[in-house]
Amino acid sequence: MCGNSLGVLPKRSQKLIQEELEVWGTRGVEGHFDHPHGRHWMYIADTIHPIFADLVGAKESEVACMGTLTANLHLMINAFYRPTQDRYKILCEAKAFPSDQYAFASQVSSHGYEPSEAIIELSPRPGEFTLREEDILSAIARQGSTIALVLFSGVQYYTGQLFPIRTITKAAKEQGCICGWDLAHAAGNVPLSLHDWDVDFAVWCTYKYLNSGPGGIGGLFVHDKWEGQPIRHAGWWGHDPATRFAMPSQFSAIPGAQGFQQSNPSVFATVSLLGSLQIFQQAGGMGPLRERSLRLTGYLEELLHKSKWWITPTRVGELESQDEKQPTLGFTIITPSDPTSRGSQLSLVFVPMGGAIMPKVLKGLETRGVFGDSRKPDVIRLAPCALYNTFEDVERTAAMLEEVMTVVEKEDLA
Repeated sequence: MCGNSLGVLPKRSQKLIQEELEVWGTRGVEGHFDHPHGRHWMYIADTIHPIFADLVGAKESEVACMGTLTANLHLMINAFYRPTQDRYKILCEAKAFPSDQYAFASQVSSHGYEPSEAIIELSPRPGEFTLREEDILSAIARQGSTIALVLFSGVQYYTGQLFPIRTITKAAKEQGCICGWDLAHAAGNVPLSLHDWDVDFAVWCTYKYLNSGPGGIGGLFVHDKWEGQPIRHAGWWGHDPATRFAMPSQFSAIPGAQGFQQSNPSVFATVSLLGSLQIFQQAGGMGPLRERSLRLTGYLEELLHKSKWWITPTRVGELESQDEKQPTLGFTIITPSDPTSRGSQLSLVFVPMGGAIMPKVLKGLETRGVFGDSRKPDVIRLAPCALYNTFEDVERTAAMLEEVMTVVEKEDLA
């Protein structure tokens, strides 16, 4: 139940990696140009690009398999964040994934701005856990003339909230803002149509729902309307492949997103991803997978609502404000209840808050063979993945949680 953090190992990826080891061992450098399986290393990323394009709703020329998420994010901000005296701010969600926050702060600082003044972080309303769409749109409307870049997560890593990407992008464009997206928790999780939604750029990792393995290679999208823009940080792998190995001194960029490539990609990381993406293709792509995901996560939510330990989100706030000698033990879900406003993940908050309960629950689940992941101090994230989790997995997860909570209650009363 942890594919939102690290996807499982596809058997096909094991096979492809072993094949590449054999090619390396028997052909050496010739594997770049003469490959027994047709995956010439010189063009290895091209095996990924058409599948990426399908997954994120893009043209093949608009995507690149390269780098890692934060490195790609810096490349995109360097290319698209062009602050002026009047328009220099970045709008994002508060408590975005820390690597994004570090990137934003370092980028605005490099232009001479104080992060506290140049970065607008939107927080949920008091007593709420997720952002309201109208509050995001209101912030864009009010401050749009000062905002250079709007950059949210497609799916918020902590709460599991799926943001209305098309709506936010449209609002940002109407105010003259560049709009980019961190799709770490969206790629392979929810359907995307980046080209049609007029997104300027997006970045994502591949080791979560796309199952490429720990530290897997990243992905990048640049809308083709920016195709003629100069590459600010060029590298030889972004050079025209027809003359790349002639080693010319003048850079000639590949048109589109692939011109942002800098170094040759890891073959092993790329084929590990390829093995998983081929399974996505066999499953019919994001359409049928999303349908199954809605059923799986909806079923998990239904079972959790029936739990003896279930507490409504509004009740959690009331309990935390009370001074009880024997605090109420339980959990709630902070992920939106509307299936169209979330992906696979449900984020559970355990009470009483403060970090005493959640670690006990997490350990209890793990000893019973149920693996989610934690976000301190009080959250466990559970994500039934449509590609491989079953309804039986969901039932077992709910049953084991019930069992663990009973054990935790007895321990606390002892």
